[in-house]
Amino acid sequence: MITPFAPGLAGRPAGIWPPSTSPVRVDAFDLSVVDDPHPLYVVHQAEIEANWEREINANPHLFNGQMVLQRHLTYDQGVIRGVAHVIPYSTLLWWRKRPDPEGALHLFGFAVIVSSDGAIIAIRMSDRTANPGQVYCAAGSLDLSDIVDGKLDVAGNMAREVREETGLALSEAEADQHFYASHKDNRIVVFRLYRFPVTSSEIKARIEAHMPHDKEQEIDGVVIIRSADPIAHNYNPLMLPILDCFFSGIGR
Repeated sequence: MITPFAPGLAGRPAGIWPPSTSPVRVDAFDLSVVDDPHPLYVVHQAEIEANWEREINANPHLFNGQMVLQRHLTYDQGVIRGVAHVIPYSTLLWWRKRPDPEGALHLFGFAVIVSSDGAIIAIRMSDRTANPGQVYCAAGSLDLSDIVDGKLDVAGNMAREVREETGLALSEAEADQHFYASHKDNRIVVFRLYRFPVTSSEIKARIEAHMPHDKEQEIDGVVIIRSADPIAHNYNPLMLPILDCFFSGIGR
């Protein structure tokens, strides 16, 4: 059952938003990006840089590009509002290792690709990435290219990431009217169903044909999902509420 978020400050969304197993409908976004550095980066810069040295030594394919990390999020009457800062990617890698990841919120989007035969098509991340072996929807953190007139374009981010990673164009699909959101450990995933008029095997073949041409080589496999079984694959935890909702009939 989809239940509404309680309105209020979401500096620690697990205490205010509904349980992570209860995605909520989102009607609109008002996500601003400000110019000053994220307080988390200012306070912990030395630790972040030291951790980056360890990360890059273990995986030299990582790139310390600019991305966006939220400082504040609220939900009220179907609208997610927030304030974010531009950070180096190294900040996210340090922050997500914290046992209690306070001081920031990481909001990102999952475009849920649905085939004509009722499957979800996901990807498995390669060893070149920071999430090797994890299975989730084609996605990437919001970055500078997703900022339009000082606001974050979540739908534009989804379309760009899907195109870059899979070669698919979301414009070919029928997008559901609404977005939804769920959370875990100060990570907030916004997702939307995109229904393609072709079968899962056709979508898989198209993605596999694109993979050799992806200069980043972020994907090492395509995964066809036909159930909500949480141990069927090495899922990113934020995939599980999406699978539960979809395969229980919500959104079908």
